Amino acid sequence: MFSLLRRGPGRFTPHQAHQQTSDGTAVLLDVRETPEWNAGHAPGALHLHLSRLMAGAPLPAAVEGRPVVTICRSGHRSQQAAKLLTGRGVQATDVTGGMTAWARAGLPVTGGRGDSGGVIA
Repeated sequence: MFSLLRRGPGRFTPHQAHQQTSDGTAVLLDVRETPEWNAGHAPGALHLHLSRLMAGAPLPAAVEGRPVVTICRSGHRSQQAAKLLTGRGVQATDVTGGMTAWARAGLPVTGGRGDSGGVIA
């Protein structure tokens, strides 16, 4: 499925992203701001604000050498992040519809305290 990435960032549906990240094929990177993350995020996701990524912040060590699936609230910021990461030589794609589509698809969302979370609209 990551063959798309050789030509540039692709896009996954929430279910495709969940499959790729839950089986360890890829790392899910949430690029939303901290209040959005704290309200609810995908279990196992890593967090790095898009603004920090754009400023040149390094990726978390757990990402090194692995494909990355970026996610945000609606898919716009994560698409930017995937393009930026691809430009850095990282295999990256993003989630169409972001966390909003993820939650609508019935996929797991956890809050900042480990409880069930929600997505800030």
